Amino acid sequence: MRHVARLIVICVTVLRYGLDELALSSFRQRWVRAVVRVLTVGRRLDAPRGVRLRLGLERLGPIFVKFGQVLSTRRDLLPSDFAEELAKLQDRVPPFPAEVARVLVERAFGQPIDAVFASFDAEPVASASIAQVHFAVLKDGREVAVKVLRPGMLEAIEDDLSLMRTLARWVERASADGKRLKPREVVAEFDNYLHDELDLVREAANAAQLRRNMQGLDLVLVPEMVWEYCTQTVIVMERMHGVPISQTERLREAGIDIKKLARDGVTIFFTQVFRDGFFHADMHPGNIQVSVAPQTHGRYIALDFGIVGTLTEVDKEYLAQNFIAFFRRDYKRVAELHVESGWVPPATRVDELEGAIRAVCEPHFDRPLKDISLGQVLMRLFQTSRRFNVEIQPQLVLLQKTLLNIEGLGRQLDPELDLWSTAKPFLERWMNEQVGWAGLVERLKNEAPRYAQLLPELPRLVHQALVQPRGGVDQRSIDSLIAEQRRTNRLLAGLTWGLVIGLLGAGALQLWLHWR
Repeated sequence: MRHVARLIVICVTVLRYGLDELALSSFRQRWVRAVVRVLTVGRRLDAPRGVRLRLGLERLGPIFVKFGQVLSTRRDLLPSDFAEELAKLQDRVPPFPAEVARVLVERAFGQPIDAVFASFDAEPVASASIAQVHFAVLKDGREVAVKVLRPGMLEAIEDDLSLMRTLARWVERASADGKRLKPREVVAEFDNYLHDELDLVREAANAAQLRRNMQGLDLVLVPEMVWEYCTQTVIVMERMHGVPISQTERLREAGIDIKKLARDGVTIFFTQVFRDGFFHADMHPGNIQVSVAPQTHGRYIALDFGIVGTLTEVDKEYLAQNFIAFFRRDYKRVAELHVESGWVPPATRVDELEGAIRAVCEPHFDRPLKDISLGQVLMRLFQTSRRFNVEIQPQLVLLQKTLLNIEGLGRQLDPELDLWSTAKPFLERWMNEQVGWAGLVERLKNEAPRYAQLLPELPRLVHQALVQPRGGVDQRSIDSLIAEQRRTNRLLAGLTWGLVIGLLGAGALQLWLHWR
């Protein structure tokens, strides 16, 4: 019944703001046009279509607002009036009253607001779908930003997610592509990210991790958390002073190199993804500013860390190999990687998949970003994937979304930016570090504690296995254990010799450089 009630609310909202007309207007079939005429009889839609779309999404709640935020960065795929209105969803969602914010802060800290802050701005500086932000000053004089979770968010999100899970099950059963697209797993991923956003302590921890990761890069600033005032519903952080990245004219007046800013954004993204495996996954313009202070002039300022993405070492290596093969136009290797990873059935002909990928990607090389659209490339690849039964990987959905955000930002800053040539040197350098001597030594250092603990235990474990009572272990198990022990010994010997050769080689190189 809750699903039925929510569906009724969605249908009423769609009809009220004329969203049905917007969705069906691009169809040319006669029966669709007839449906549009019937639905619009007696309705007066005076507001512009972009305004109606924004108001409709705001009315439908936080999940739909998130969807609008993602769309707002894709000006190449949307009419300009849609893009301008949806951009307002990034930090200008209608705020909840200041009195409610004060009550929520006092409830979170268990004391009057005047006991914590020397001053607290009643007017929020930013209001988004999940929370809103107020500036304040602590008793010790530090300027801070106070993020307050919107009341009633958990219930609203639970209702929408429950409906989405039901719709995902229907899609799996009714659509030929349903199982391949894994809609239930994708919804589960979305569920995790949204619930992470509802726990502001998790967001504060994400910010602290990103701050540590980015300290040596000198390209991005992350606010420091005031941990004694961080709770699940309210967090307090260092106040950042910057210019919103969407205000390019102000940035130019401040002497910011816009082209360098666009390149730095790509570098930051690929560093977080491939070096750290931990990336800011909500990089729409409302969450990014640029510092104009003399000490940090031209650096990015990252805000709102409710959604971050993580990648395993296997994911990172697979993606890096795909990117490098793609940049080198080695479409055969891209096809082989899809087969090796199990993304396509093992019986897939590599040459056919290679030809299909080449047809999608080749037209987009050696062209500036303003002339290509990653969104269109992804759509073409999606059509190709359907032909070859490629399985969608839910753990990479967030990365795909963030990559689209990065492209949208790059397009706004520098339409001439060549995304491929900017990213290729970074990825090649990262791969060399992974597979070269430096990567081997680093992995040996990481695994050393594990083997140091394992080696002394091996004789005892073998002895216990051999002296077990009859029937506790058969000869086959003993043979398997001995074979495993031999494989482990060979591996350890290989690693030891590799380390010795690497150290000797490094020593010889140093001597040669010294005497040279």
